[in-house]
Amino acid sequence: MSSAIALDLLIIGVYFAIIVGIGVHFSRRKANVADFALGGRSIPWWAVLASILASEISAGTFFGTPGEGFRLRNYTYAQLLVGYLLARLVVSAVFIPAYYKHNVVSIYEFLEMRFGPRSRRIASMLFLLTRSLASGSRLWVPTLLLVVIWNRLNPGNPLGNWQQFWFTGAALVVISLLTAAYTAVGGIKAVIWTDVLQIAVLFGALGFSVWYLLGHIPGGWEGAKSHLTGPHDLMLWQWAGDASADTMWGKIKSVLETEFTVWAALFGSLFVTLATHGTDQDMVQRMLTAKNKRQSAVATILSGLADIPVTFAVLTIGILLSVYYGHVVNDPALPMAAGKPDSTRIFPYFVIDVMPGGLRGLVIAGVLATTMGSLGTAMNSLATSYSRDFHFRWFKTPDEDAARVRIIKLATLGFTLVLIFVGLATAFVKAHNPGLSIIGIILGSFGYTYGSLLGVFIVALFTRSRGSDFGNPIAMVAGVIAVAVLSNLPNDLSEMIIGTDLYQNPTWMPVIEFPWRIMAGTLVTVAVALCFKTPTNSTAKQG
Repeated sequence: MSSAIALDLLIIGVYFAIIVGIGVHFSRRKANVADFALGGRSIPWWAVLASILASEISAGTFFGTPGEGFRLRNYTYAQLLVGYLLARLVVSAVFIPAYYKHNVVSIYEFLEMRFGPRSRRIASMLFLLTRSLASGSRLWVPTLLLVVIWNRLNPGNPLGNWQQFWFTGAALVVISLLTAAYTAVGGIKAVIWTDVLQIAVLFGALGFSVWYLLGHIPGGWEGAKSHLTGPHDLMLWQWAGDASADTMWGKIKSVLETEFTVWAALFGSLFVTLATHGTDQDMVQRMLTAKNKRQSAVATILSGLADIPVTFAVLTIGILLSVYYGHVVNDPALPMAAGKPDSTRIFPYFVIDVMPGGLRGLVIAGVLATTMGSLGTAMNSLATSYSRDFHFRWFKTPDEDAARVRIIKLATLGFTLVLIFVGLATAFVKAHNPGLSIIGIILGSFGYTYGSLLGVFIVALFTRSRGSDFGNPIAMVAGVIAVAVLSNLPNDLSEMIIGTDLYQNPTWMPVIEFPWRIMAGTLVTVAVALCFKTPTNSTAKQG
C-alpha cells in the first residue's frame, strides 16, 4: 500500500472513530421523548446553524452542484439563493414562533390543533413518503467515488450497469447502517454534534478543492477566465428563458420552462425554501432544538447567509473543472455520458485521479460527512413523525419515556431499511440512465407533494377561519394533481413503462421545471382550501 493511500485511509478512519465516539457518548444519557427528538431544546444556536447547513449540503449538492457549474460554466444556479434568504425571514418570523408557542415535537401536531386529526395524518404521511424518497435518492451519490476508483484502477475492465448497481449498493448499505447506529442510540443530540464535525470537514474539503484546482490551471483564476469567453460563461443573472418568444404568455411560459432565472430565484425558490424549512420535519426538527425561538431564528437566517459562499465555492469547482479538462488536460479516460463528459462524475473523478494523498482523503471524508449529516436527521425525523403521528395512536404504548424512546429507536432502524431500498432503486435508475441530473432527481422528488404541504400550513398560519379537516385533504390532492399535470409526470411515467404517451398536453400549457413545482402546488392547495370554512370549535388561536 502506498503512503498516499495509507494517509487517505488514516484520515477517513479518524473521522469515523470520532463519529462513533459522539454517538456512544450521547447513548449513555437517559433520554425522554422530547430529549431524544429535540435535544431538550438545549442546543446552542451555532450548533443548530451547523446542523442546518449539514442537512442542506448533502452529497447530492457536493457532487451535483459542481456538475451544474461544469455543465453551465456559470453561476446562474446561485440565483436561487435570493429566494432561499427571503423564505428564511418568513420562516423565522411566522413558522418557528408558532411551533414554539404550541410546544410541538412533530410539527404536524400543529395542524391537528388548528384543523383536526385528518389534516395532521395526511400531512405527516406526505412528509414520510416524500422525505423517504428525497433522502433515499441521495444515498447513492457518495458511491460514485467507488465506481470512479474502480474504473480508474481497472481501465480495461470498467464496471457494467449491473456491476455498478451491486458495487454501489453494498457501500450504500454500509454507510446507512453506520449512520443509523449513532442516530438510533444517541438521538438528535448525536446527530447535531456530529453535524458540527461534518460541516467543518466539508468546509475544509471545499476550500482545499478550490485552492488545488486553481493551482493546476496556468494563471490561476485569471488564466481560467481567459477560457471562459462564451456568451453565457460566468453569467450570474438570467432574466428569461426563450428570448425568441413574441407574446406575453410565450415569455411567461419560457420562464416556467427554464430552471435558473431571476424569476425562479425570486418566486420559485422562495416557495421551495418555505416548504423545506417551514413544513419539513427533517429541517424544522433541527430548528426546534434551539433554546428559544429567537436563537432558532438566528441559526435559520445565518444558515442562509452561510449558503452563499458554499454555493459559489461548489459552482466554482465545476467551472474550474470545465476549464481544466476542456483546455488544460485532454484526458481520454474522462467519464462520459451520452457522448459528452459526465457532469455528475467529473468532480469525483478529479478527486481520485489528480488530488494527492491526504487531501484526497479529506475530500472523501467531506463527501461522507455530507451524506451522513443529512441522512442522520432524516432517520430521526422520519422516526419521530411516524411514532408521534401514527404509532402512539394506533398501538398501545406505555406512558414511560423509556418505552416510547425504544419505539422511536426501532422506527429509526425501520426507516433505515426504507431509505436503503430507495437508494438502491435510485442507483439502478441512474446506472441505466446516466444522463440524468442529480439536482433534478433530488429536488424533483419533493416538488410534487411539498406544495400541498406548504399550502395547508399557509392557510393554518395566515388565516383564522378558513380551511377545514374535511376540505384540506381535497385541497392537497388537487395540489399534487396540478403539479403532476404541469410537470408532464403522467406522460413521463407512461413513456418509461409502456413506451408511449398517455395523451398530448395542449401546446399552450407549460411543462414547468422543478423550481416552480412547489409554488404551483402551493397556490392550487391554498385556493381550494380557502373554499372551506373552519368550524368554530376547531380553530386554534394563532399569534
